[in-house]
Amino acid sequence: MNTMAVDRESLMARAWSIPIEEFDISNWALMENDVIWPYFERLRKESPIHYHADSRYGPFWSVTRFNDIKYIDQNHKLFSSAGSIGIEDQPVDFETPMFIAMDQPVHDAQRKTVTPVVAPRNLAELEPLIRSRVETILDSLPIGETFNWVDRVSIELTTQMLATLFNFPLEDRHLLTRWSDVATSGKHSGYVNSREEWQQELMNCLSYFTRLWHERADTEGGFDLISMMAHGEDTKDIINRPQEYLGNLILLIVGGNDTTRNSISGGVLALNKFPDEYQKLRDDMSLIPNMVAEIIRWQTPLSYMRRTALEDVSIGGKVIKKGDKVVMWYASGNRDEEVFENADRLIIDRPNARQHVAFGFGIHRCMGNRLAEMQLRVLWEEIQKRFYKVEVVGEPIRNRALLVRGYTHLPVQLIPVQ
Repeated sequence: MNTMAVDRESLMARAWSIPIEEFDISNWALMENDVIWPYFERLRKESPIHYHADSRYGPFWSVTRFNDIKYIDQNHKLFSSAGSIGIEDQPVDFETPMFIAMDQPVHDAQRKTVTPVVAPRNLAELEPLIRSRVETILDSLPIGETFNWVDRVSIELTTQMLATLFNFPLEDRHLLTRWSDVATSGKHSGYVNSREEWQQELMNCLSYFTRLWHERADTEGGFDLISMMAHGEDTKDIINRPQEYLGNLILLIVGGNDTTRNSISGGVLALNKFPDEYQKLRDDMSLIPNMVAEIIRWQTPLSYMRRTALEDVSIGGKVIKKGDKVVMWYASGNRDEEVFENADRLIIDRPNARQHVAFGFGIHRCMGNRLAEMQLRVLWEEIQKRFYKVEVVGEPIRNRALLVRGYTHLPVQLIPVQ
């Protein structure tokens, strides 16, 4: 048994041996090593509304059951998004306001400005482009050689799509991945080594997009995210609030990049973990749309969202006080056994797969959910035309982050259709 396996077993066993009051569910190492599940399971069973009095990010409430998460997410008048959606408060000297971390009416106005880019009509027009890019990417992959699926497929497809939504120069698209990783993983991203470098990297992002803004502001009729903000009645002056512009850029980059890319990688891993489900897919490609929803449930690329109580609220026999920090663990809600039978398994024909909470609920529900689903659907349609199996041939390496559940390396080999 290798050292990593021993360490993982020890970490998982610890979830049942230590007092629940000692849980520090905010420890990103639990997510990186994929051992967080027994901690969530115990919280759901014993303390689904749980107060962590002394975490590394200060006191907060963990909400781990599906129905409680849904209740809080839908009740934005009781639970505010203002200030931060992260478990860690934003640094007062470098705040990056973004519309997902705002309440009505500002949230609604700014969100409405950029929503047309993912409206059904535009998605229908984007599908042929997505399919063409998927075909090019898959046809360029080596057969019979080991390669990193994350780099060659997951990142490449989503970064090309994100560049299209921003009308961002394709030759510089690697910068979008870089800034996304820096924003979510900080010094663990591999790009920066200090808070000062982290801040400078994000300022580089702001500088690049500020140039794009001024180019688009002089041209009417652009149908990309920057043009929409530059000409939107509720966002056209955001350029005068550069930290808020940066915050919305980070939101759109991470939302359009990390979530889809990690579901692409997670889907390959899951189908390899559950080979009977892979065979179901081979036998019936019409299951792909439902499988996409199930992959997103199983992976849950954004593990949580944070809210702040606006008044005293009683839930599950606990009283959350006004001003308390509340963390909705989407990853736990999507493994809630009371809602999803055999929740730890990928079941591609699961009847209620689409009920997952990975996209959130209420006014903050992910605006790009249909685009994410379409990219995954098209990708798996084209994979099945070409390959009998995308075979995982080594252990995945997960990113060091609490918010984003993702992968930096997934070694695979391709077995073509005979």
